Amino acid sequence: MTSPFRFGTVGSPISTPKKPGGSVGAIQQLRSLGLDALELGWVQSVRVSEETCQAIKKESTNLDVAISVHAPYFINLNANDEEWPKSRKRLMDASCYGNLAGATDIIFHPGSYFEQPASEVLAKAIPRLEECVRELRDAGNQVTLRPETMGKSAMLGSLEDTLEMSKNIPGVLPCIDFAHLHARSAGKLNTSEEWLSLIDLIDKTLGADVLKKMHIHLSGIEYSEKGERNHLPIKESDFNLIELLKVLKTTGCSGRIMCESPIMEDDALYIQEMMMQV
Repeated sequence: MTSPFRFGTVGSPISTPKKPGGSVGAIQQLRSLGLDALELGWVQSVRVSEETCQAIKKESTNLDVAISVHAPYFINLNANDEEWPKSRKRLMDASCYGNLAGATDIIFHPGSYFEQPASEVLAKAIPRLEECVRELRDAGNQVTLRPETMGKSAMLGSLEDTLEMSKNIPGVLPCIDFAHLHARSAGKLNTSEEWLSLIDLIDKTLGADVLKKMHIHLSGIEYSEKGERNHLPIKESDFNLIELLKVLKTTGCSGRIMCESPIMEDDALYIQEMMMQV
């Protein structure tokens, strides 16, 4: 029985051997564990050579491990005019080098509201993101840019924010972090009914075909009234994993489920096992 999802880790598995190490070693380790997706963790900066990118693409193709990129944290679609060029360069570098490495999807944190209304922030963010996609397409780069749903209510990145960006820009789709949404709601969004309504909203806003190419982040999570505090192993969290997996299965979703818990490959394997059982 095959799963409609690929499973993997955000960043190299903790158990990756030192030799060959790096992303190539991470791909080999994931495959040896029985996982088949890797999100390259370029979260501090994009410091990678074209040669390394080619090696990543070759190994991932040989071993059938799907590649995505987590772009640097320091991207803000709501940055001021002086700071925006730096944010833009980080996103574009992740997209260009990610494409060379065989990545199909570029995940990024969309930024902060800076206490402004979401509608006002989106009016600035959407044209900026649209211009990035246009430049990538002009260069023949077909990566999908995926703003991630964020775990704190002060951050640009509610489900509605990511859907609005995606609805307005071809080539943009959300990265749904269900643990972040659970934390953002201070403990809500943790039942079958709530997740079914979320899937229904994605379907109605973006179309059913988007449910066939979902990019999902999962982990356990600790939170307060203001949202996310830190990631936890799944079994140490109140996150209702089994019910979520049932919803994903019954609604016919497919794509990738990427784990970023502190025990990432162990939890990725656990998620994969549970998905086969629900």
